[in-house]
Amino acid sequence: MDRNAKAQWQGDLRSGKGTISSGSGTLSNTPYSFRDRFEQGTGTNPEELLAAAHAGCFSMALSLMLQNEGLKADSIDTTCTVTLDKEGEGFAIKKSALKLVAKIPGASQDAFNRAAQNAKENCPVSKLFDTEITLDAELES
Repeated sequence: MDRNAKAQWQGDLRSGKGTISSGSGTLSNTPYSFRDRFEQGTGTNPEELLAAAHAGCFSMALSLMLQNEGLKADSIDTTCTVTLDKEGEGFAIKKSALKLVAKIPGASQDAFNRAAQNAKENCPVSKLFDTEITLDAELES
């Protein structure tokens, strides 16, 4: 199974601009630029897209891990923050922080923790990142 996206860029780094499109068409010529990435622009940026991918993948993986525990969530709300840090002359993504709030009827704290850790370690996007991945998980009653 392959998925794809395309980026187009014009100009230099600071004053240039580009668009990102996904194979599914969900993103279609979505703008991005230096300002969107390093300042406060209105377009998207690679880190935001990585954060969305990690949050979505983790949430799906958690639903599978809960199913393996005999549980089904009423809701899984995951926020991901990807951190871009200055490193030498360039930049590097050094952290992906997952924040989870879930409602899972009948879940014990142990089963929830086990499923959440398993999802963090085994979702395909977590496996892709060569970075620190943290998880802050909260079970609501």
